Amino acid sequence: MNILVTGGAGFIGSHLVLRLLELGHRVTILDDLSTGRQEYLNEAAKHDRLTVLHGSVTDPLALRSAMENCDVVYHLAAVLGVKNTVENPLKVIEGNIDGTRGVLELAYEQGTKVVFASTSEVYGKNSQLPFREDSDRVLGAPSIHRWCYATAKAIDEHLCFAYAEKGLPVTVVRYFNAYGPRQVSSQYGSVIPRFIRAALHGEPLEVHGDGTQIRCFTFISDTVAGTVAAMAPQANGLAFNIGSEKPITINELAVKVRELAGSESPIVQVPYEKAYGPGYEDMPARIPDISRAKAILQYKPMVSLDEGLRISIEWFRQQMKDG
Repeated sequence: MNILVTGGAGFIGSHLVLRLLELGHRVTILDDLSTGRQEYLNEAAKHDRLTVLHGSVTDPLALRSAMENCDVVYHLAAVLGVKNTVENPLKVIEGNIDGTRGVLELAYEQGTKVVFASTSEVYGKNSQLPFREDSDRVLGAPSIHRWCYATAKAIDEHLCFAYAEKGLPVTVVRYFNAYGPRQVSSQYGSVIPRFIRAALHGEPLEVHGDGTQIRCFTFISDTVAGTVAAMAPQANGLAFNIGSEKPITINELAVKVRELAGSESPIVQVPYEKAYGPGYEDMPARIPDISRAKAILQYKPMVSLDEGLRISIEWFRQQMKDG
């Protein structure tokens, strides 16, 4: 098939692109390289069925050109990151909602299947665990910018389901803490690469808050497997949790990363206020119920956290050697 991946030069996007090429599809990437990297496509570029377009999904002409003759669009392009949500909520709201609306409008016009990449953030601080796809969303006040990313992604989902009711084949995948090679450590989140980088440099592993937050981390190959499976017709009109069911606290994660990296770095707790400014809120736990994905997509996470962390640490080590 002819497949467009928006944000295809990013962490998840580049892995997805390579997998689609391995499956024999023709793939076009639309990416403005604001967070994606050209070098992430080096392996994919060996295939002659890859086309890379530099542009933004918020540019109607670039988007229309990219979507021409496409059978499926994987819409991964997004403005994300905790620091972005706190410091630049307008960028998050406009970058996510406007881009998604443009993709869906063109897809509806052309009859193109859309797989939309959403996030476990949409569940907010709901304490009823594990999260099912129909679980309630529990968010903080709109004056707390922390929640603008979850809100923007939820509006994107509303748009997807509205178009689904009009007949558009569309599927939503909600990612739970994907990690692996090519995920960069930055001030915009990504706790695993942040920990790995600190451990390999002998620097303190900074745990935000008290470290009792619970997350389920999903190795990138498992995230991609669920995303590829969402292309199937039986997934139309549905949302799917794509993640691991095995929870770990951030404190436990820090200890595990330090041990696997062979590091003696200290682990220190940093108050949320210092990391993100006043008024920051976090959710105590995010654990998915993946029953629907198992039943309909035959989705099953295969890579353990220890194995995934070893692969990730090795990748970071190699990056450090390469300069």
